[in-house]
Parts: sequence; C-alpha cells; structure tokens
Amino acid sequence: MRERLMLNFAQIILFSIFTLMMVLMCWGRWRHDLVAFGGLMAAVLAGVVPADQAFSGFGNPTTMIVALVLIATAGLTRTGAVSRLSRMLASDTRSTTGHILLFGGVGGVLSGFMNNIAALAMLMPVDMQAARKVGRAAGLTLMPLAFATILGGMLTLIGTPPNLIVSSYRNQVLGEPYRMFDFLPVGAAVAAAGIAFVALVGWRLIPVKGGGGSGGAGRPRRYLARLVVTETSDLNGEAMADARKVAQTAGVRLIGIMRHGHVVEQDLDSQILEPGDVLLLRADPAALDEYRSNSKLAFPDGRVEPRARKDVEGQSLIECLVPVKAAIIGRTAQSFGLVNRYDSVLIGMRRRGIAMRAALPRQEIMAGDMLLLLVPESRVDDVLAASDILRLDRGSLPVQREGRMLTAILLFAAAVLVTSLGWVSMSIALGCVIVAYVLTGVLSINELYDHVDWPVIVLLGSMIPLGLALDQTGGTALIAALLASATQGYPAWVGLTLLMVATMLLSSVLNNNATTIVAAPVGIRLAQQLDVQPDAFLMGVAVSASCAFLTPIGHQNNTLVLGPGDYRFGDYWRMGLPLEIIVLAVGVPLLLIVWPL
Repeated sequence: MRERLMLNFAQIILFSIFTLMMVLMCWGRWRHDLVAFGGLMAAVLAGVVPADQAFSGFGNPTTMIVALVLIATAGLTRTGAVSRLSRMLASDTRSTTGHILLFGGVGGVLSGFMNNIAALAMLMPVDMQAARKVGRAAGLTLMPLAFATILGGMLTLIGTPPNLIVSSYRNQVLGEPYRMFDFLPVGAAVAAAGIAFVALVGWRLIPVKGGGGSGGAGRPRRYLARLVVTETSDLNGEAMADARKVAQTAGVRLIGIMRHGHVVEQDLDSQILEPGDVLLLRADPAALDEYRSNSKLAFPDGRVEPRARKDVEGQSLIECLVPVKAAIIGRTAQSFGLVNRYDSVLIGMRRRGIAMRAALPRQEIMAGDMLLLLVPESRVDDVLAASDILRLDRGSLPVQREGRMLTAILLFAAAVLVTSLGWVSMSIALGCVIVAYVLTGVLSINELYDHVDWPVIVLLGSMIPLGLALDQTGGTALIAALLASATQGYPAWVGLTLLMVATMLLSSVLNNNATTIVAAPVGIRLAQQLDVQPDAFLMGVAVSASCAFLTPIGHQNNTLVLGPGDYRFGDYWRMGLPLEIIVLAVGVPLLLIVWPL
C-alpha cells in the first residue's frame, strides 16, 4: 500500500500549487480568479500542464454554459419577471419564521432554474426592505435567504455550476451527461430539509446586531420625479389615496398630481387617476423604476407613449454630477436639446442636497447639480461627452422592460423544456435563447457581456486544466486511494460519506466550482476502487460542493450578504455546521436509494 501511495514529481508540484492556491484564497488579499489563473500559469511553467492545453478550460462546455446561464437569467431580471414576483411576497405582518419559509422557498425554486446569485440579488433588497418596515435586524433573514438560494441550486442541472461540472465529468467517463432533472430527487429533499431548518431553528443561532441592513453603505439619493398614468396602467381608475398606499410599500412617496398641465391642489386623496395624469413622487432611482414597472407607468418625455426607438433599444437611468466649467452649465435640458438631439429625459435634479421640484426641462443647470437622466443605452457616451457631466460611481441602472416579460419567460421555459426532453444540449438551447433575446428586444446586444460574471469564468477556465492534470498525473487516484484506505473494511456508503465531508470542508475554504473540479474525478476514482457505480459518488460531490455554509468565502451568495447583514467571519458556522450535518443525514441515504451502488 505504501508503494502505491508514493508521490511522483508531477503530483508533488500539483499538490503544492493547489495547497498554495487554497492558502491564498483563504487569505483573501487577491481575488479567486487571479489566484486560479496564477496557479495555472505556474503549472504550465513547471511542465505539469501542457502549454497547448493551458487555455482548454475556456473552451470547455461547462464554462460556456455558466456564462450563458448568467445572460439568460439576466433577461428575466431585466424584464421585471423576478422583480414582480418578489414584490408580491413582501409583507410586514409575517413572522420571522414565516418570512424565511416563504422567501427561502421562493428563492430555492428560483435558484433551481436561474443562477442562484441572481436569485439572491433580486430577493435581497425586498428582504431588507421588509426588515426595515418591521424593525427587525436584516442579519436574521439575509443569511437564511443566502443559504436557501444555495440549496435551491441543487434542484436542476443549471441551478449551480457544480452540477454542470459534475455532469461534464460524467459525460467524459460514462459517455452521457446528467439530464435536467436528474438532480431533483436528492436535491429537492436536501433543499426542503435545509430550508425548514434555517426557517425554524437556524436563524435563532445567528448573533443579533443593531438594526442590521445598512452594512455601512450610504442611503440612496432620492429625487423628485414624474411618471405618467397610461391607458394600461394599474393606477388607471384608482383613487389617489389607494395609489399612495401601494407606492408606500414600494418605497415611493406620492406627492401630487398634474392634470392638463395644472397642479391638482384640492381633495388630492379623493382624486380618481386617469390616463395622462402626471404623478409627482419622491424615490431613489431603483425604487422609482421598479414602481414604474410594477404599476405600468410611463416616463414623461413630452408625450404619454414612449418613442419607438426607446422601446426597441432599451434605456438606462444614470446619476450624474455637473462639474465646474461643464458645457451644460447655464443651459436648460430643453435648450441643450436633451430630448431632441439625444432622445434623453431629465428625470430628477438635486441642488445642494435638496431635490428640485420645479419644471425640470426649463430649469437652468448649475455647477454641483446632481442629475438623474433617462438615456438610450447607445447614447450614454454621447450625452456625457457633449455635456461634460460625470457619471457617479454607482454607474447606471438599466430600466426594466416589462413589455418583454412574457417573451423572456417563454423563451427561457422553452430552453428548459427542450433540454429536459434531451432534444438539444443545454449550451445550444441557452445559446438560442440569447440570440432570441437580442432579436426580440429582451436584451440589447450592447449589454450581453455586462451580465457575465467574468471572475467566475476565469476561475473555471483556469481550474479545469489543473483538475485534468491532477487526474492525468494520478493525483486524484492517489486521493481516492487514501480515502479507500481509510474506509477499508467498511461499507461503501462510509466512503461516500467521507468523500462528502471532505468536499464540504474544502468547499468552505476554496470555492464550490474549484472544489468540484478537484473532487469529481476523486469521486469517480473512489467508486472504481470500491468497485461500485459512480453516480452516487458524483451526485454526492455535487451536493456537498454546493454546501459551502461554514465561511463567507465558500460561495458568492455568502459573500453578498456579509456586509448588508453586518456579519463577522465566524458567524456563518453557527448555522452552517448543523445545516451541513442535516445535509449529510438526508443526502447520504437518499443517494443510496436513488443511485444504487
């Protein structure tokens, strides 16, 4: 046995590189993608990864699928489909347990069919808003929500990158990848048990701090803006008093009405809204656009109906600062030709910290003013260059395109269906969805690449050749032999359990994608040494690699809530450790039943 476990030179180099990468990733001074790419370059220079295979990971179908999933789910976000659903869930009368059960359940289901990072990003603001309304620390619900969206990724092939990576390895070894819902029997049970735990018990284990939710970030700037009631608006025929209550739940304050060019001053709450009414409101840019989208209101640009060009191209809300000597100083939006020349609209203005209420198109612009502009995506650079104004660091907020919501949902559902039926591969189906998104106006061609999480792509592209080299040099077989030796004389399920425990621990300090690339071939080798079918071991790797609950660096969702939840590094294991034990207790028996050895 000792001779079999001796390391050769290539294995020593690779294990050293992986160890150094783990240390650097845990240290956190450099981003994961840079560390992984540096490790790949070191392996190439050391000769353990052939130079002609150094960048093969970037052409791997798994890497491409991850990028396409991010773009495809961005279409659902951009059209307001996920936003509308999450807004329907908000309630200030629900208990903490009930809130976590509802949001965790919805987040888990969404994560099964879209990127779990995007699912958390859509639900997190609503969760924080609900916490503020009831005076609850946001930290009590943000970590459970993050864990629930991670658990939900186990439901389907596209729910989380580890599932895609494991499916790719199965295709290499057995000649057939996993199908869309092969992960569902085990994944659904594990997710249900995990979400039930965090909702009933887990959130009580989180240390409570202050009011939570701010994370030290400044409050968004609020502007006085105008929106137009249209024929199809949900507010058409509504009383102003009722409209105010709906707006308040969205973080928007309705201040007044303009009708036929005149301000309505008497009996404001009893006024019945009608098409053409202009609502004066106070809100930050994100709340403004979400309220507009959910209530089917229009931005004012001199007419009720939007211009055809805007409807096709897509628009962005951008916050800008007017510096000294800017070309637009001393001019109005009207005289500058903001509408006529650039198809853009001045939505709001702040001067000396005060939101301006006067008629904005005729308001003379001064140095130091902050402007909220509605600009077609292709004209942003033109407007900035011609006016000499500076975009603020927050960049721009893409305007939701609710008119394309049904199109986006149908296209995405069609991709899931044809993939589930095995008609085409996931990469081809999603590629067709992206093309259809552009042709139907769901996403513009200029913004496609903005939705790709490039650090994740670089991480995957760098780790795949390293993982293959570890397997080809016998490194994974060596690890499998160590695990097999440790479980010698015990049933095969003991080896499966040990593999999952090791994968969970590694995933909490490395990264779930990188961990899967290393652990998947180990699982196959271990199954071969134990002379059993490899599916239970591959599925065990997929489940355990996703369960990165002990630290904030194991999964991006954990990192996303670190600041807003006001968490410390050591807060995660309090709920994460018992959750991982529950995952093992539920997952191992089900794996043996669904995927017999």
